[in-house]
Amino acid sequence: MLLQKIHSPDDLKKIPEDQLSLLAGEIRSEIIEVVAKNGGHLASNLGVVELAIALHRVFDSPKDAIVWDVSHQSYPHKLLTGRYPDFPSLRTHGGMSGFTRIYESPHDFFDAGHASSSISSALGLLTAWDLQGRDDKVVAVIGDGALTGGMAFEALSHAGHLAKKLVVVLNDNQMSISRNTGAISRYLSQLTMGAPYQRIRRKIDRVVDLIPYFGSHLGKFVYRFKRGLKGLLLTNNLFVDLGFEYVGPLSGHNIRQLEETFRRVKKIPRPVVIHVVTKKGRGYRPAEDNPSAFHGVGPFNISDGVMEKFDTMSFTEVFSRKMVSLGESNPSVVAVTAAMAKGTGLASFSRHFPDRFFDVGIAEEHAVTFAGGLAAGGLVPVVAIYSTFIQRSVDQIIEDVAMQNRHVVMAFDRAGAVPSDGETHQGIFDIALLRSVPNLSILTVTSASDLSLCLDWAVNVNKGPVAIRWPKLSSPSEIDAFSAPVEPGKGLYIPCGKFAPAISAEFEDAPSVDGKPRKRVLLVLTGSLYGECLIAARSMIIKGIVVDMYVLRFVKPFDEEHFLSCAKDYDAILFLEDGMKSGSMAEYLQGLVLRKSAGAKSCPRTDIITFPDKFISNGTRSQILEEAGLSGGQIAERAVRALV
Repeated sequence: MLLQKIHSPDDLKKIPEDQLSLLAGEIRSEIIEVVAKNGGHLASNLGVVELAIALHRVFDSPKDAIVWDVSHQSYPHKLLTGRYPDFPSLRTHGGMSGFTRIYESPHDFFDAGHASSSISSALGLLTAWDLQGRDDKVVAVIGDGALTGGMAFEALSHAGHLAKKLVVVLNDNQMSISRNTGAISRYLSQLTMGAPYQRIRRKIDRVVDLIPYFGSHLGKFVYRFKRGLKGLLLTNNLFVDLGFEYVGPLSGHNIRQLEETFRRVKKIPRPVVIHVVTKKGRGYRPAEDNPSAFHGVGPFNISDGVMEKFDTMSFTEVFSRKMVSLGESNPSVVAVTAAMAKGTGLASFSRHFPDRFFDVGIAEEHAVTFAGGLAAGGLVPVVAIYSTFIQRSVDQIIEDVAMQNRHVVMAFDRAGAVPSDGETHQGIFDIALLRSVPNLSILTVTSASDLSLCLDWAVNVNKGPVAIRWPKLSSPSEIDAFSAPVEPGKGLYIPCGKFAPAISAEFEDAPSVDGKPRKRVLLVLTGSLYGECLIAARSMIIKGIVVDMYVLRFVKPFDEEHFLSCAKDYDAILFLEDGMKSGSMAEYLQGLVLRKSAGAKSCPRTDIITFPDKFISNGTRSQILEEAGLSGGQIAERAVRALV
């Protein structure tokens, strides 16, 4: 097996050209086998196998730098840089990341996970090397989907101005996660439909290569001639206008052609864009036929591509159905997403109301400000973006939505602990980032009914900006408390009789133990931690401790009087939040309780459990919560300790 012999790109360079197609097949088989077991990004990785091989055969990583945008397509890169033995641990707790990570290999120059940053990072690295006198190459590999992000164009503009020897490989597969939309996608399609300049350019290059020595004057003449020809044939080439040499489009699956092009490009002393066309999912028919479904997948059956399914309904599915219902009842409702129609659950809305659905591409900042404009025009936009990606829009949320008190509803899927995708995908910063923003309401939901009620309130009752957050999780079993009417600022007070009625009845019959009142604990939590708190509460109730819950349906605004009226007469109060401690609601509420209890005869013991002050790596949801001290058993242990 060829792949087993590759411990570094140097080994790859020794493989005969006629065996490279066999190597590509081995890489694809390994990726399919591991992703089928662990889940991960499949279609995007299968599409760049030949591209990764050609890059590592021509460039000298890590002496040269290859920077992968987003890096969800870096599995072939990992296999070609000595990580084959560890590849089965992909996306598991303590195992290999599904993205490039600087702690993992010297061939990974940046931690990546969000789109459109590669050109900026690569240009900064190249500039630093240039100032230090290094002449090594830097290559940024960016997809056509990531090119829709404004940051990519900022970097292209700057790179053209600096005119350094940056190589940008544009991987064009007409896809980001869903199929690409917008003017950039159409523009790239026009470039791939016909490129007469490139055919003539390649012929000129071959003729020039046959001349033993052509001197500086002939070299300048050839360069000027080609630039003039480019001006005649490709007058609308955006990359040329920005100061780049443009090469392509090329087949991203023709290793020989790619290597030949990369070797030529290494000699060009100016920034270059190499436009390659690839097929997402190549080599695995189910992924080729449905690349969107096989972008990011859970475990699946290799023989037919059938993925694992669960009987319970996820919060994303609840949101999807509710959005269609809201669209039917309220013609002012429109939906906005940033290249995540399927992942956020808006695909169904887009089919029912195509004229009221807007996929802006990977451009979260624009999505939020665009929604502010829609609201100014009298519509009610619902912007669905993952919690980890909404971080990119904090300025827009403040300036273009909250400051102007626009009626924009923001739906944050995947809030809190997010399994398998590691540091760049945890949804643990949104509360701390946004809790201080005036006019903005922030809600956390607990169940399907709760989500439906909160979304209906945000769209049809409230008139200002709202953010609603929920986890990547199945909805828990319903209890009556989850269907309580939405009252701004008020949470859901849930006595133990609501979730453990049989044991609670015993407490009423025996309110004391050995003549002493039973110990009482209140768990104050964000909605997504209900399952863990339920486990903790039941274990403590069995031990004779009275445990009630207060779910923070509203993080902001917050009704202090209502909360304090519910939180009185407890021996211990635990504040639990699936976010960071600094700037958390948990920290604020602990301070509130302690201030109000100052001078009183009895003061409850308090404790806070949030995510630690570090970035959280791979793991299942339960493993991530265990690491943070937020598992059911750990919550119960901390509560009992607080009672001592």
